[in-house]
Amino acid sequence: MLPPVVGAAWAKAHRGEVVLADVRWYLDGRSGQEAYNCGHLPGAVFVDLDRWLAGDAGSRGGRHPLPSPETFALGMSALGIGDDSVVVGYDDQGGAIAARLVWMLRVTGHDAALLDGGLRAWGRPLETGSPVVAPTPFISRAWPGERLAHVDDATDPANVVLDARDPERYRGEKEPIDPRAGHIPGARNLPWKDNLGSNGRFLPVEALRLRFEAAGVFEGASVVSYCGSGVTACHNLLALELCGLGPGRLYPGSWSEYAKMHDRPLETGGPRRPRWRPK
Repeated sequence: MLPPVVGAAWAKAHRGEVVLADVRWYLDGRSGQEAYNCGHLPGAVFVDLDRWLAGDAGSRGGRHPLPSPETFALGMSALGIGDDSVVVGYDDQGGAIAARLVWMLRVTGHDAALLDGGLRAWGRPLETGSPVVAPTPFISRAWPGERLAHVDDATDPANVVLDARDPERYRGEKEPIDPRAGHIPGARNLPWKDNLGSNGRFLPVEALRLRFEAAGVFEGASVVSYCGSGVTACHNLLALELCGLGPGRLYPGSWSEYAKMHDRPLETGGPRRPRWRPK
């Protein structure tokens, strides 16, 4: 199986063997489809996060619950992604959104990786047309329970619980979308953005490992990852796997689910700076 992250040089060298998947989506309401239409990697298919990578949010659920395995399989098949496909996902946000697709594929036994540096790392030229793809067999598989966490797992002090959101949201200083501000008690803030260097690519493995260790993640730790809605949390899970401390578990409901549970306590404040920062 591929490592969780591959470089642009590798993806270009294996272009005829992989499916490039554009997974752009924006919290501010911009259209990922429109961004794709304006220019995408040659031959890439557009994967709609809301349609294929998330289910309907219930009254108590998070904003992006996992879709049914049948919905996921239907979407992949329609996009020409089959059981034997090798998928390289990308976006224009350092893999924050594409990580969801890559994680979903990997935990169900499919070969998939993030494109390190995303759209910018590939360079020009870009395409504006949509490729014609034929539906490809993709077997529906249940989400593996051992890779998922529930709210009780996210509050269990036996687990190392990582919050992938920006520090301001973790500390409860601002909350642009969810009903309560703060974080799950005991969670450690490990913003997904800090998995990347100034060039928008993943830090070296040694630096990533030090970053996780500074947050209390060591060999054998039981790790639960969450964010606002279970999307960018996947970035931390892939980074965890990349540096050999994985696999970890995803709490799909994340803060958007927890914040609706008014009977559950929350915490605010916390360290304003990480205990370790890359130079």
